[in-house]
Amino acid sequence: MNDATPAPSRRARVRAPELIGKGGWLNTGDTSYTLADLRGRIVILDFWTFCCINCLHVLDELRELEEKHRDTVVIIGVHSPKFVHEAEHQAVVDAVERYEVHHPVLDDPELATWKQYAVRAWPTLVVIDPEGYVVAQHAGEGHAHALAKLVAELEAEHAAKGTLRRGDGPYVPPEPVASDLRFPGKAVELPGGRLLVSDSTRHQLVELDADGETVVRRIGSGQRGFGPDTFSEPQGLALLPDGRVIVADTVNHALRTYDPVSGVTETVAGTGRQWWQGAPTSGPALEVALSSPWDVAWWADRVWIAMAGVHQLWTYDPATGTVEAAAGTTNEGLVDGDAAEAWFAQPSGLAAAGDRLWIADSETSALRWVERKRETDAGAGAGDGDGFVVRTAVGTGLFDFGHRDGAAAQALLQHPLGVTALPDGSVAVCDTYNHALRRYDRVTGEVTTLATDLREPSDAVLVGEDIVVVESARHRLTRLRLPEEAVRVESVAHRTQRAATGVAPGALRLDVVFTAPNGQKLDTRYGPSTRLLVSATPPELLLEGGGAGTDLSRDLVLADGVPEGVLHVSAMAASCDDDPLNEYPACHVHQQDWGVPVVVDDTGTNRLGLVLAGLDA
Repeated sequence: MNDATPAPSRRARVRAPELIGKGGWLNTGDTSYTLADLRGRIVILDFWTFCCINCLHVLDELRELEEKHRDTVVIIGVHSPKFVHEAEHQAVVDAVERYEVHHPVLDDPELATWKQYAVRAWPTLVVIDPEGYVVAQHAGEGHAHALAKLVAELEAEHAAKGTLRRGDGPYVPPEPVASDLRFPGKAVELPGGRLLVSDSTRHQLVELDADGETVVRRIGSGQRGFGPDTFSEPQGLALLPDGRVIVADTVNHALRTYDPVSGVTETVAGTGRQWWQGAPTSGPALEVALSSPWDVAWWADRVWIAMAGVHQLWTYDPATGTVEAAAGTTNEGLVDGDAAEAWFAQPSGLAAAGDRLWIADSETSALRWVERKRETDAGAGAGDGDGFVVRTAVGTGLFDFGHRDGAAAQALLQHPLGVTALPDGSVAVCDTYNHALRRYDRVTGEVTTLATDLREPSDAVLVGEDIVVVESARHRLTRLRLPEEAVRVESVAHRTQRAATGVAPGALRLDVVFTAPNGQKLDTRYGPSTRLLVSATPPELLLEGGGAGTDLSRDLVLADGVPEGVLHVSAMAASCDDDPLNEYPACHVHQQDWGVPVVVDDTGTNRLGLVLAGLDA
């Protein structure tokens, strides 16, 4: 359904279900809350999970709103896990500190509140008015402007009615913990043997002595920011041929360089703003926006960037000062082939190894690689020497993960964040949510486990005959001797547990609900302002209705003989301020990807409604 008319002053309201979470409350000083306790306040529920880059983007989008309306608005993060590791309470405690979540969080490991609110995607925001009614729902990113406007309207409306209650909120910050590192992300060995570490939660780089423990110096003020002496959750590090270090300044959506000799930092790519659909994907590096660059590597005479925020790989060429998208379509999933047509899912680790660039593709729990096209590849030929293809060594898709060794075709990982090329041509994988270091042998095609009991390893560096692992959740570097034999582990396989939607066989109506915020309208000045992309896993599930289009509603046909699967839906809508006197109105992009598990059943629904913004009638 595509309703672009402004919302009426009398909003549809639904009584908000109670908040339930077996894991309890965080950031409240051990106090539990009900919706009745919050009556009189505007409550925004943020359904998130800490593996999800879009959820992390929304955390940052909410910071300004949270600060500006602290006396009237209570934001509650409802942590709703995708991976098994994310259902562990301590992991949620760590994530709340790691990402500087400054509001109460309800730990809901069994997705009880998620089900109560019929949520279908991470992230989803639900707005509850001071009288306890749901008045809006938004899926995906880009809704901060709409939320700010709605909050202002609710404040005025309920102040006039006498139902608005101002005052301090329930947030109680945790006690700070002293340590040299706090949730470090990545590391690199410097010339001379010292180690440089991205101390992500403290917004710094830290140079350590060769022992991996002694702090030599800190780079950056430690305050979140985008200036000469500030970073914002930096992650990836790589040495450049000239001796400088390239830094993925993740939440600043930028690349910086650090000179270990002079101590000078410089911004070399990115604008400090997040890339959105429709923005340039190539050009002068300081004029093109990036989106959550998570890792970097020097390969094929340029810097390759794991652009986690848009599920792509980009490159930065220091010689020309330009960036460009190199692989991926921005669609989230696992599709191999020509680089321009491949799909990734939050690539988070890179390692250069001769003819291959290895990739930790975290949301598909996959180990993948990029290489130059061979003559046998489709589309390869004379004059196509600069073409690249993407291939997968381990992993099958967004919903299958676990800890299983053996042949790569059946091996399983769980949200890996780092990859390291080993001297024998094999690859070490920081299998982050399995707390393990794994190894893929490209000769035998076998996956083994090198070490366990590593708390959320996020990167590893070869130092002589040792491998130094970044144990992010233990706030340290751990030095291991590369073992000659693998560790035996019990195989475990998982599939993301979300209730499947029962759908009737045959025709299925798909409606993506988008209601433009008050005072805005769809931007049709340059053509259609909406986009819808539909696919399925397995592909055979979808007989008709797949592919891209501009209408947010579509008739699908499900194939006979395929009892279950996942419908992948990606939607985008652009709205602009509805002011006829303003020649250049402010415009906003709303976008979300859904993976909807479905079971085909004669008693199932023949309509699937997904809310991008608004309420589904």
